[in-house]
Amino acid sequence: MGGRYRILWFNWRCWVNPEMGGAEVFTREVARRLVRAGHEVTLFTSEFPGCRREEVLDGVRVVRAGGRYTVYLRAWRHYLGRFMRENYDVVVDEVNTVPFFAPRFVCNGERVVALIHQLAREFWFYETPFPLSFLGYYFLEGWWLRGYVDVPTVTVSESSRRDLLGLGFRRVFVVSEGLSFGALDDLPEKEGFPVVVFVGRLKRVKRPWHALEAFRLVRRCFPRAELWVVGDGYLRRRLEGLGFDGVRFFGRVSEERKRDLLCRAWVLVHPGVREGWGLNVLEAAACGTPAVAYRVAGLCDSVRDGVTGFLARNGDVRDLANKIIRVLEDEALREKLSRNALEYAKQFSWDKTTKQFMEILDYAYRE
Repeated sequence: MGGRYRILWFNWRCWVNPEMGGAEVFTREVARRLVRAGHEVTLFTSEFPGCRREEVLDGVRVVRAGGRYTVYLRAWRHYLGRFMRENYDVVVDEVNTVPFFAPRFVCNGERVVALIHQLAREFWFYETPFPLSFLGYYFLEGWWLRGYVDVPTVTVSESSRRDLLGLGFRRVFVVSEGLSFGALDDLPEKEGFPVVVFVGRLKRVKRPWHALEAFRLVRRCFPRAELWVVGDGYLRRRLEGLGFDGVRFFGRVSEERKRDLLCRAWVLVHPGVREGWGLNVLEAAACGTPAVAYRVAGLCDSVRDGVTGFLARNGDVRDLANKIIRVLEDEALREKLSRNALEYAKQFSWDKTTKQFMEILDYAYRE
């Protein structure tokens, strides 16, 4: 590892924002470890109701201004009016669909490193209306990212790396995701009846209704089975209206409660459109729970097909259900997948992630 750096980090949300997701978990876990290692980290991010404009979280100075859409302009203004004079060594531009365009305005000798968990791609058609969805998919994303092709770029999976190389990026480095808790030493005691668990935001790109549709087919074979839906979001009320016997909505729960539910479940279902990696897959594995997911970017990296779970044809609910049924009906197979998942999860930690991330910061700074 090189010297001690002053790091300015741009991300659209912080980890105490009610809308935070897996990207913010990555930011928190890496940033706090960088501080423990002696680096200084300032995170610039958006405001949310009831937040403080400035505070220190886990040793990280957090500065907030602007909302979901205006945070990008406010980042540029804050840099020119304030951060430029604070003599940072490295600027991390974390891209969640919309980039901060740090390479365009950072001008005081700092090295810029991009952090791109995944491309939006299909997200445009699920989360934005026409014609913005059409423009985003076919024009905006590639145009926005054109200015980053020569910037050292961090991503979290080989499939995301391939996507970025396809856009012309020249220096893309993969760092592993981490775990906020240690993998279990042995398989936990599972629920006495079949349990399928969905963990994630209840939004269109996660396709939670596919989990419900697949479970309806599963329940024909396992009448006592339950589907536990863990998470919240704008689709929750509509999904609850689609619910039927055996489906339980837990909402947003504590990390301890989430781990307890993952430990008791027999299999995790993840029908998302795409992921950077799929942190909930790794968390389930650490609890000895295999996963069934669609064969899409990110999930094809986090789920080892036939080893730690199964990958179904993208968008094929019946195939998703059949693979869940296969796990539930074959006890020997389920135990094998569960033990494989548990061993697989033991390879990951946020300490390892931070070490890899720091090596890339060193590389960028030495350029």
